[in-house]
Amino acid sequence: MELRQTAFFVLLISAAACPVFAQTRKVTEADVDRITKTAILIDTHNDVTSKTVEGFDIGKPANDGGHTDLPRLRAGGVGAVFFAVYVGANYLSGNHSANRALEMIDTVRHDIVGGHPNSFLFATSAADIERAHDEGKIAALMGIEGGHAIEDSPRLLRDFYALGVRYMTLTHTNTNNWADSSGDPDKPGIKHHNGLSPLGKQIVLEMNRLGMLVDISHVSDKTFWDALETSKAPIFASHSSAKAISNIPRNMTDEMIAALGKKGGVVQINFGCDFLSQKSADAEAKSGGMEKFRAVMEQFKDDPAKQREAVAKLRDEMARTAVRATVADVVAHINHVKQIAGIDAIGIGTDFDGVGCVPEGLDDVSKFPNLTRALLERGYSESDVRKIYGGNTLRLMREVEKTAGTLAH
Repeated sequence: MELRQTAFFVLLISAAACPVFAQTRKVTEADVDRITKTAILIDTHNDVTSKTVEGFDIGKPANDGGHTDLPRLRAGGVGAVFFAVYVGANYLSGNHSANRALEMIDTVRHDIVGGHPNSFLFATSAADIERAHDEGKIAALMGIEGGHAIEDSPRLLRDFYALGVRYMTLTHTNTNNWADSSGDPDKPGIKHHNGLSPLGKQIVLEMNRLGMLVDISHVSDKTFWDALETSKAPIFASHSSAKAISNIPRNMTDEMIAALGKKGGVVQINFGCDFLSQKSADAEAKSGGMEKFRAVMEQFKDDPAKQREAVAKLRDEMARTAVRATVADVVAHINHVKQIAGIDAIGIGTDFDGVGCVPEGLDDVSKFPNLTRALLERGYSESDVRKIYGGNTLRLMREVEKTAGTLAH
């Protein structure tokens, strides 16, 4: 969840953000349907949990402009979802981060899986994802978003792993007590660590020992390099894209992408408009939306109801200056990562329900067939698409699980 910088801003105004790619071969509906029905499509970052924890029923069609519900997951051929255990930086106040993490874990286990046991299978491994697919269910996994959730305690990290968490984003938009974030590099009063502190490196190694994926989305560049060097298992970016195409702090440089791929990692492409399109990113920056959002959050920090109302009003305001990305933009990022790091380094981490502006044609979780068609038209083989959609993530998970098996317990 991107500190809501796009989560509430914009859904309506459209503009092409990059040239439409020429079709290189004819694709039939049967070609698309075959992949939709048989591929294991894994989305490594979905924020619908921020709604289910407040009572939203994922089993019913959403009518609130959101991106995720069970009928649309089925329609899109989604086979597995890493639901975000998102812990906002505001939970640092009063030392409530771990408590919020537990609430978010509970909404996955109780509201999503427990509420719909015939449709979701609680999963903690690559084998579980495959078993869910064989049983015609959607695998439900969890990733903590925001390393401050463990309150600087490897013991809490182990507790969260025992509850089923299988990745942790080392930071959110806030630098924590052991890792620097890309979100506040120059913020006064923040103690920075020049990447990972000694405790941060200890936490990465403990994640390796447990078999928990190390996620470098949201971290500073130096934290990325420290994590890559420290980790004994491949690491990944659960929801990031390529900075060469859209130059925002959360995206990855070509050097980072190449180094990640060389060590077996995967870049999971984020569907947020500003992640995909420089035009979208520039329009959002020009609107001053981030500053307005921070002001609203601060003004109503003690009144959640008024805060939601103010954010909704701001969303409508921001829609007037929105520039949406396109399916072609997503393909452009996939092409770029393929050129830099190879086909085995690409995955999907949409950030659905954590961003507000998503590409035309990829409006929600039901629209993945549009991306399938675009990739096939651009010359990607069926095998390539299966790797991008889930094969690479399954391989990554197995390598992390294997590494854990070699380390002392």
